[in-house]
Amino acid sequence: MTDVATEEVVEGAAEHGAEHGAGLAFHPLDQFKITRLFGEGPIEWYTPTNATLWMALAVVAIVVIFVFGSKGRALIPSRLQSIGEMAYGFVYKMVEDVAGHDGAKFFPLIMTLFVFILSANMLGLIPGSFTPTSHIAVTAILGFGFFIFVTLLGFAKNGAHFLGLFWMSDAPLILRPIIAVIEVISYFVRPVSHSIRLAGNIMAGHAVMKVFAAFAPMILISAIGVVVTPVSVLAITAIYALEVLVAFIQAYVFTILACVYLKDALHPGH
Repeated sequence: MTDVATEEVVEGAAEHGAEHGAGLAFHPLDQFKITRLFGEGPIEWYTPTNATLWMALAVVAIVVIFVFGSKGRALIPSRLQSIGEMAYGFVYKMVEDVAGHDGAKFFPLIMTLFVFILSANMLGLIPGSFTPTSHIAVTAILGFGFFIFVTLLGFAKNGAHFLGLFWMSDAPLILRPIIAVIEVISYFVRPVSHSIRLAGNIMAGHAVMKVFAAFAPMILISAIGVVVTPVSVLAITAIYALEVLVAFIQAYVFTILACVYLKDALHPGH
């Protein structure tokens, strides 16, 4: 009787697990959930969350590198000072090459964008961390905020001549109104693509890593895991290395596009 009862319990548990997606069920998008840091209840705009924490840690990392790491201003720089100086020179050259000499006065803004995005991306690669730039809410604030800034700057610096950005005087006259409409639509799509590109690439990479990570423990539950687990570990290692590169590339792409938009605001006729 005991054996029969045990078999019934096991079969019931197996059916229950099948119904609720037990076994290899995993949710790669759970890592992007916004959660409260303290207490329970609904999340309001002022609620401290995991996104708030990791954005704050990104700011702390920037302060450590660029303030404390460079406070000695040594002729033979420390490692932190070398990192800060390389980032400074890299971004300054980018701004000057793309936006021109006039754009160099906006270097602090561009530098802030670059180091914040890069720091958030890199910190998001720490196991168990959270990546704020994987959320469109964060990247949209950055993208739309910069878009509004350069648009206001364009009108403030050039007045009505800023509208020349949309009027192709070199095109045939009959095509100019059509091209102008296309250019206006393209201009207002800029912040959308600017923000979605960053969030989409960061989210995709982290989700793929989570998918492969879900297969890593198979060696503990199945004979096929002898093959699947090593392959999964190798794939995670390769993707992680790629994500380190993507973290830098996406910060660079976001920043260089910001420089292009700044150039259009400063010199709409070029």
